[in-house]
Amino acid sequence: MTLLGHDEPWREWRKAMGGERMHHAWLLAGRRGVGKGSFALAAARELIGAAPGEGGSHPDIITLTYGPKDEKEERKRADGKPYEQARSIRIAQIRAMQARLGTRPTLGDKRAIIIDPADDLERNAANALLKSLEEPPVGTYFLLVAHSPARLLPTIRSRCRVLRFPTIADAEMDRLLRELSPGADDPTRAAAIAAAAGSPGAAFQFVELELGKVARAMTDILDRGDPGFQLRGTLAGLIGARPDRERIRAVLELARSVVAQRLDGGLADPRPIIDTHSELVRLTGEQPTYNFDAGLLAMEIGTLLARAAGASERANG
Repeated sequence: MTLLGHDEPWREWRKAMGGERMHHAWLLAGRRGVGKGSFALAAARELIGAAPGEGGSHPDIITLTYGPKDEKEERKRADGKPYEQARSIRIAQIRAMQARLGTRPTLGDKRAIIIDPADDLERNAANALLKSLEEPPVGTYFLLVAHSPARLLPTIRSRCRVLRFPTIADAEMDRLLRELSPGADDPTRAAAIAAAAGSPGAAFQFVELELGKVARAMTDILDRGDPGFQLRGTLAGLIGARPDRERIRAVLELARSVVAQRLDGGLADPRPIIDTHSELVRLTGEQPTYNFDAGLLAMEIGTLLARAAGASERANG
């Protein structure tokens, strides 16, 4: 089944496959949650000629993503236990992939390398990958999934053909949520759609992580300020004492969305809102590599929102 917004990427991909010389490196760019990873795997399977309906992994598709963060977590993975992931894709993973490129593909004449997300490559890993992109083995194709392409080295971007994945209209998002998350009430769906900014995956995550109350707490702080710190305490409690990385990322993206919505329409002074949004962008960028303390992060988000509260007054209000 083709996901919403994937028609044009599929047209470009299949046109390239049918051409005389297909580009060896592709950058799949778009918001987190629009299905780029699913596309990468399906496109790789089509490229190497995997049989329709063939289950399991394929020996000629190599996928690099977050691995265990250390040897202890590696042992847990080997034992089939839950393990804590690293916050980046490391050079050892790139080296291991490159070692495999010295051999022929197992079942055919093509091999696909998926890196998801490529914008979380360590600097040394990115430099190592660049060498493979500069001199790719015959029959090897790279699919780099990127939520924030600007974080990639310019030299990597310049060697890739870009496939852009669009966001989804609010009406389509609402239809999807009604169909796939029937338990979500109208206010939750509306908040999820606003927070997701066109990303179906982000909208479903909003519902699954029950972020509706978090969104309302953020809005309360923006509306009322928080001189007594009670609202910030409420926000911290809703975020949780030990949120995992996915919840922290979702909360940061939600905060950015809540703040960005205040820019729709005239504000008496938009600068505090713009400054707050910039700070939230910075925190979001640091989140993959910094080990944030959940309580301190929640208070920092709340403080940024409280500082921006005065800017919610409309210019004509």
